[in-house]
Amino acid sequence: MDRQILQIKALLERLYARYNHRAFVPPDPLQFVYRYADRRDMEITAFLAAALAYGRVQQIERSLTQLFDRMDHAPYEFTAHLNGTSRARLRSFKHRFTTGDDLSDLLELFRRVFDDYGSLESFFLKGYRNEHATVLPALSTFCDSLCRTYTDSHGGTRTSDGLGYLLASPSRGSASKRLHLFLRWMVRCDEVDLGLWKHVDKAGLIVPMDVHMGRLCRILGLHDHKTISLSTARKVTEEFARIEPDDPVKYDFALSRIGILENCTGRHRPACASCELYERCTPEP
Repeated sequence: MDRQILQIKALLERLYARYNHRAFVPPDPLQFVYRYADRRDMEITAFLAAALAYGRVQQIERSLTQLFDRMDHAPYEFTAHLNGTSRARLRSFKHRFTTGDDLSDLLELFRRVFDDYGSLESFFLKGYRNEHATVLPALSTFCDSLCRTYTDSHGGTRTSDGLGYLLASPSRGSASKRLHLFLRWMVRCDEVDLGLWKHVDKAGLIVPMDVHMGRLCRILGLHDHKTISLSTARKVTEEFARIEPDDPVKYDFALSRIGILENCTGRHRPACASCELYERCTPEP
């Protein structure tokens, strides 16, 4: 490991020690998963929480609270008995451009998955191979299979844009940030991440890449891309793998706290002096 990598690793370890604690999870949508003990409830809650993790933090928290209220705080039971009445309970729900009907369509697919496979993990493992370097092939199979199931069960009707957004497959070039966030929660196991899935190697995870993570990783010198894309996510993950080969997504939660808890905007202000990244940070124009 060269000198620069060692310096970045030391910095990231300080961030991990500072922020990677359950007390720092709220207002992260992961907080909703902690409310359940049943594996099926946790899988469904985690997927929904990650799927709606776009927009302002307060808006995400408000939308998820409303959604789980409508599901009577019993996600698996609601999904297992999904019918016209329960779909009607979700119909007026809306989170930015995700509608209640989009979520009902997704839960209809999940009901089939649980009936046939018993868990989302078992369904995911259909496309998972140990020889794959990353989870990207398995995630593509997971999303594309669900979309085909929808099409087949609706007389060849194309997957709606809303459902397609919830199942943004890497095979279509998406960075799939929210899906990689879900996988991080499910696969990694520490004080923050749940480690519910035991058969997927965390070494193959991909960094959930959005604008904020992109900016922080650019500050660290992990990429120089101008846009956030699947190639950006892969590049950043490769760089993290040089630092932590067996766990390239280890520092994702701690880094994201800088944006969420410290309100990082990429522009210097007095509060920046206490940030671990301060010495490496170049203000954005």
